[in-house]
Amino acid sequence: MPKPKRLTRTARLANKGLIHPPPWLPDNIMLEGLTGSFAYGCEDPKKADRDIVGIVIPPKTVIFPHLAGYIQGFGTQPPKFDQFQAHGIEAKDERKTYDIAIYNIVKFFQLAMENNPNMVEILFLPPRCLLSTSQIYDRMRQSRKAFLHKGAYHKFLGYAHSQLKKLDAESRTNPRRQSDVERFGYDTKFGYHLVRLAYECEMIMREGDIVLDRYKEIYKSIRRGEWTKEQLREFFDRKKAELDKLYDDKESPIPHKPDEDKIKALLLECLEIHYGSLNTTIAKDVSVEVLLDEIEQVTSKYRKQTEGKK
Repeated sequence: MPKPKRLTRTARLANKGLIHPPPWLPDNIMLEGLTGSFAYGCEDPKKADRDIVGIVIPPKTVIFPHLAGYIQGFGTQPPKFDQFQAHGIEAKDERKTYDIAIYNIVKFFQLAMENNPNMVEILFLPPRCLLSTSQIYDRMRQSRKAFLHKGAYHKFLGYAHSQLKKLDAESRTNPRRQSDVERFGYDTKFGYHLVRLAYECEMIMREGDIVLDRYKEIYKSIRRGEWTKEQLREFFDRKKAELDKLYDDKESPIPHKPDEDKIKALLLECLEIHYGSLNTTIAKDVSVEVLLDEIEQVTSKYRKQTEGKK
């Protein structure tokens, strides 16, 4: 069973008693990386907070509860595990504050296949953001472009539009956010996320790829308050018009919808790397050709038996 190449940050925080994940989680993390502004190349060097994301493979009975005797829809149902989250974790010896989100690999695959922006970016993290990896994450990363499709238009642009609507919002819980509103007339965090999501959507639609920190200087300028709200609105309208055309482009490098069979096969491959063979756990798809061949063998045997009785 492959293990991460080194002790994860999550495991270290758990060992210190700062977080309390399921007991099996720290030793089964297949990826741990830094995301957020650090991944986009526009982090504030004065800030000590870090966003950690990860992918974990739970025990086999969590993913396949029938192995533990559970029957779906009948009686007591097993506890569900989609993700582990912990926010505002202060590691004083590191002088860092962490927000952590570790996803069940099955949940991750589902959301990534739907082109959820937060999940897609985990597959495209810059190497400098990878804290701990594994053979399984390396395999996922090799096939990362297979997750991209035109559904990104709706997901990424939808997220960007939500940031646009938040531009006038004033935070009552974060003094720094309120300070930005007072200085610049809007929350610059929402502004740069709006632009980032639109650019990422454009990269997917044009190139079938994402480089998270390609436009880092633009993101930094927005965070410094160098864009007005009107400029941000004009940018969104212009990009949306461009993305509308890319969505209708028949020469697009990405498919209209995901290849679910291909992505499922990758998921099963990753699970088998971790667990070993799943042949006795799940039913594998059988091709039409195999079925026809089996039918032919049965009918041929029957014909021979019939002919032998004549």
